Amino acid sequence: MIVVKIGGSVRRLDPLLEDIATTTEQTVVVHGASRALDDLSTRLGSPPRMVESERGDVSRFTDATTMDHFLMAYAGRANKRIVERLRQLGVNAFGMCGLDGGLVRGTRRPALRIRENGRAKVLHNNHVGSIDTVDAVLLGRLLAAGLTPVICPPIAAEDGTAINVDGDRLAAEIAVALGATLLMIFSDTPGLLRDPADETSLIGRLSTREAEHLIPAIGGRARVKLRASTEARLRGVGAVCVADGRVQRPLFSALSGAGTWVR
Repeated sequence: MIVVKIGGSVRRLDPLLEDIATTTEQTVVVHGASRALDDLSTRLGSPPRMVESERGDVSRFTDATTMDHFLMAYAGRANKRIVERLRQLGVNAFGMCGLDGGLVRGTRRPALRIRENGRAKVLHNNHVGSIDTVDAVLLGRLLAAGLTPVICPPIAAEDGTAINVDGDRLAAEIAVALGATLLMIFSDTPGLLRDPADETSLIGRLSTREAEHLIPAIGGRARVKLRASTEARLRGVGAVCVADGRVQRPLFSALSGAGTWVR
């Protein structure tokens, strides 16, 4: 069982989707659509607002208007285009977001504490939260029926409200719930980099102990990916790889050892 996370920063999806179509492993696909959402929100007059939490994680502030755009970009266009292409490639793909059927449930944080220009602030009307449970039984039934689930945020809060969660964390939680042998996270870098500006600074191999020590020192989106990777590995996923989604054979390149592996 492989869980493949396709980052929203990956522009050319065909190479990765073609690899997924040819693998013999049972696969669950999780995807983002961050670039598409940025573009859509900007065109609709609400440019994205990225904020830094008190512990240093960078995320998107998601108010009610942004959530409307989120649903259009993620559960609408991005999800259905991936399903469309996988089906063209012979994969019986089934698209859904975490909200559908209560597949993924979580807790909303209506007030978000951030640090901006060196000052602490609280933002209200926040449609972001954390993941509590994944319905592995529902996913198991889809897989048993020969379907390949294609999943994206949002998920369902305790009152049924749609909330945004990080896609890497969503992929990690799904991998843990299914007891996956491998979680693969694809983005627009060769893997995790010690220096974000230097693609030759790839971190090739990490133990979970090394990863835990590195988390506070690594910045931006890489920190979120490393934290999700480490937690997934510590909670039973066989191995985790953060790899380059831009190369010609992304999945098989990673399976041959490319990228960052947490073992």
